[in-house]
Amino acid sequence: MHRRCSGLLLHLTCLPSPHGIGDLGPVARDFAQRLAQAKQAVWQILPVTPTALATHNDPYHSLSAFAGNPLLLSPEDLAADGLLRPGEIASPPDFPAGHADFARATAHKAGLLDLAVSRFDAADPDFVRFRAREAAWLEDYALYAALRAEAEDAPWADWPEALRERDPAALDAARDRLAGRVARTRVEQYLFSRQWEALRALCRDLGVLLFGDMPIYVDLDSADLWTRPELWKLGPDRAPLAMAGVPPDYFSATGQLWKSPVYDWPAHAAAGFDWWLARVERNLALFDLLRIDHFRGLAAYWEVPAGEETAMNGQWVDAPGGELLAALTRRRACLPLVAEDLGVITPDVRELMARFGLPGMKILLFAFGADLPRSPYAPHNMERHAVAYTGTHDNLPALGWWQDEATAEDKARLMAYLGRTVRDDAVARELVRLAWASPADLAVAPVQDLLGLGAEARMNRPGNLAGNWGWRMTPEQARTLDWSRLAELTRLYGRD
Repeated sequence: MHRRCSGLLLHLTCLPSPHGIGDLGPVARDFAQRLAQAKQAVWQILPVTPTALATHNDPYHSLSAFAGNPLLLSPEDLAADGLLRPGEIASPPDFPAGHADFARATAHKAGLLDLAVSRFDAADPDFVRFRAREAAWLEDYALYAALRAEAEDAPWADWPEALRERDPAALDAARDRLAGRVARTRVEQYLFSRQWEALRALCRDLGVLLFGDMPIYVDLDSADLWTRPELWKLGPDRAPLAMAGVPPDYFSATGQLWKSPVYDWPAHAAAGFDWWLARVERNLALFDLLRIDHFRGLAAYWEVPAGEETAMNGQWVDAPGGELLAALTRRRACLPLVAEDLGVITPDVRELMARFGLPGMKILLFAFGADLPRSPYAPHNMERHAVAYTGTHDNLPALGWWQDEATAEDKARLMAYLGRTVRDDAVARELVRLAWASPADLAVAPVQDLLGLGAEARMNRPGNLAGNWGWRMTPEQARTLDWSRLAELTRLYGRD
């Protein structure tokens, strides 16, 4: 970012759609319009790749690094396109208003998608062009999804050897046997692309940039590893030889063990980083800005031997992030990337960010410890080329932090920094003000902080796979968002 602006963080599943989770339809368009009316230039969301019930619909654990999540398709927009009839979407199940019900939404939308796909015209010229344009990832993903469904969601590493090892004859036979399911996935991906592009076009017209998120790692059970297993550290049986994670830190005393396979970086370098280049280009075709999650893993990553139960017994291993980013800059003179630089950050990470001009993240919830005068997260120490946050999806909302995590000393330091004592229910509002007043080019707040919500609205507890991603804004909360105050703050601090 090279202009002063602001925005909000709200994942699509958190929107108050009547179909169990938020989606790309009317609720997303309404939110984009309200952002623009409040002078916000950025809408940040989490990854939009396909999720699975087996991994608790964690957007950072996906079945593909390239595909879109069909759960985000809007039934209303499918009806507007003539693929569903109004009566078929008029009476959805009685979903909870403030919680994303992924299991029931998956079943509900699967039935609607069956109908929509059955009415879709595969001769549509736009669909034909989409298939040709995205064939490099689409065809493998469609076959992978069909085989995974046939195997009752068993991971590809457990499939029969001929399929696991991608024997050409076995793949041809599977394409014939599963032609209907393969075709359905192609259509789902096209419909996702069409609805996404409609939302992005609206945001572009409104002057709202879409800010996406790209996890650094991908899951073993994904089309990517099935298609290119040689790019990861896997054994002959395709089981991971090592797992990714981070050592003990602010979020976990035993570290975080993500169980994602780690990259075979020499293999990526030998291939000219082609998979990475294609992945970043795919994301930048969807988003105007892109955060690289766990950016420090491009300088050095924490490798944990397979079989460990925690991330404590790992080691740092160098990664060729400089070579990768140099390859990206040969394609794009300006990289619209943001580095997630939280956690254990060493000088090599800072040097990599500086070399390629990448802004980092400044989290106000981290600012009020004993090192406040020198803290890089305190507003007075923030550099301009950065993104200031009250908190992220990995933190408690500001009120929850104040009530459940902040020590008496933290609270006293925050009050001293504000120059006055404020009530508990005003803490989130004051942190938003500090972020907006900061020198950082971009200031972002989770919607939970605008609503003044507490721990009940937390999105994610890092290191815990279950029990996350469920918070959803209710229609009443959407109506009570103080957009006028946000617009006032934005004008006051020169971010409009």
